[in-house]
Amino acid sequence: MKKIMFSDKFGLTQAVLECRKTMTRRIIKCPRTFKGEWVAGFNIHRSPSDKEIVGFPCMYDADEREFDMGEILPKYELGEVVAIAQSYMDVDRFHRKGKNAAYLEYLDSILPELKLHPGWTNKMFVKADLMPRHIEFTDRKVERLQDISDEDCLKEGIYEDSGDDEFPPSIFYEFEGNKDNGFDTPREAFAALIDKVSGKGTWESNPYVWAYEFELMK
Repeated sequence: MKKIMFSDKFGLTQAVLECRKTMTRRIIKCPRTFKGEWVAGFNIHRSPSDKEIVGFPCMYDADEREFDMGEILPKYELGEVVAIAQSYMDVDRFHRKGKNAAYLEYLDSILPELKLHPGWTNKMFVKADLMPRHIEFTDRKVERLQDISDEDCLKEGIYEDSGDDEFPPSIFYEFEGNKDNGFDTPREAFAALIDKVSGKGTWESNPYVWAYEFELMK
């Protein structure tokens, strides 16, 4: 089983666990070489009728010739179940709070070892099969980052908030960990969030992304 990581700094792991985040966008990355040849880039194919993106991105060489079988495949398949990465310390806290007796007994049997493991505080090093919570991928599409809709922004963990110093209250959009003022639209909030999670300039560069939709498994 694979694992997937969400930003804890901006509360995205917790948003997934609370079903407030049901989508994630991952930048499509092009390998430098394919079958020993230099890869110059990739093409996106669109349907002639409605201009919708079809199929997967296809890599091409320096002469702009597409490689045979040169599709860039998504990391996650539809219907695939993956583990939500959490540090072992967070997993321990969650289950002691939830009093999951069966899992606690198992966790206690390996806890001395886990406390010495790098994954105790860093979820990059945890094992997927020790993670108690999972998501299942239900939909997937390829699009430009800036093609995101307001509805999808809310599925990415952006939420609506209102000020308490006005009547009627003003409506704005936020994300966890934001230290700036709220945003007028969900897209503005998401643009700021993606720049913090993926690096400054990500929104402006408007890369192609895998847009995954998922459900939290109970």
